[in-house]
Amino acid sequence: MLKVVFCWADISGYMAACWRELQSLSDIEIFVIAFQARTETSFSDQLMQGIPCRLLNLQERQDANLIKTLVLAASPDVLVLCGWLHKQYRQLAFASEFRGTALIMTMDTPWWGTWKQHLASWFLRSYLQRMNSVVVAGERSWQYASRLGIQPANIARGVYGIDYDAWSPLLAKRLQSEWPRSFLFVGRYVPIKGVDVLVKAYQIYRSQVSNPWNLVCCGQGPLESQLQGQPGIDNRGFLQPTEMQQVWQSAGAFILPSRFDPWPLALVEAAAAGLPVICTDACGSAVEVIRPWYNGLIIPPADAKALAKAMLTLHQQYTDLSTWGRRSQQLAAPYAANIWASRWHELIHDVHPANKAKQNPSKLVNKHLT
Repeated sequence: MLKVVFCWADISGYMAACWRELQSLSDIEIFVIAFQARTETSFSDQLMQGIPCRLLNLQERQDANLIKTLVLAASPDVLVLCGWLHKQYRQLAFASEFRGTALIMTMDTPWWGTWKQHLASWFLRSYLQRMNSVVVAGERSWQYASRLGIQPANIARGVYGIDYDAWSPLLAKRLQSEWPRSFLFVGRYVPIKGVDVLVKAYQIYRSQVSNPWNLVCCGQGPLESQLQGQPGIDNRGFLQPTEMQQVWQSAGAFILPSRFDPWPLALVEAAAAGLPVICTDACGSAVEVIRPWYNGLIIPPADAKALAKAMLTLHQQYTDLSTWGRRSQQLAAPYAANIWASRWHELIHDVHPANKAKQNPSKLVNKHLT
């Protein structure tokens, strides 16, 4: 039995589904240390029901000794660290107590070529040298991992998965009646998600058609006031995953106008639910899941006119939307939680010293970094 500890950020429905699948495998025992979702999201702790875990409050997540004690108590064979931003997690890689533990780092940050990213390879070098493998979300983060100096053989794809079995039946239910004429946005009401652009674009769209579709918005955040009192906009607020099923089923298309979004899972879930998708090219998961004019449209970020045009296009392509929705679901299928668990099962066994001689840490990172 291999023991695996995940040191994670905020909990979510999609990661809970993935961990639950991994925990169901007979030769894997997992323990999750994660943040309670008390900041930008309000997911219920009940999401983690049945998953061995310890959820950290705002104070506890800053307590490096507590985190280290929790990990030691689980006696992991493999320790998974999410990225490098949380110092208290990052310090675990340097703790002498974990010298015999295989280390995996996950990352979803895309490569944009900024000066900070160019410098990151030097600042992160000692941390990265301690990893046995780096798991990326998609092709954009693969490019960043490569530029950090990680050898391609030590980069795996597939950080995230979704509860595909929960979303996929919604397409068949939607097809039982007339395809809905409505747009759906799910996400935080913050500038980085482009909520202000969405409101402006929707106003433009409404002015161009005689029978505009409604825009349903689900989330919370400081820009919520911009949604209130707007004709055609239905603000539902933040809903738990179990409350979202009917919302997804009654939607006709999904919109994600983000200014920056490393690998948004809402986009993948929308595709799994069988929806055409409009998103910006800032959405990293669009690289894997969206094919323009096949199952969706990709537009520039912060461009209200382009977004309004895309909404008008779907309005006019109404008879094709069910076909686009079927294609979306096919493109989302590889991210099902059971497939995620299979990928991680293989990776965990590959990095474990009992199954493969532990890599020389100096070989994980290329000698000459870009």
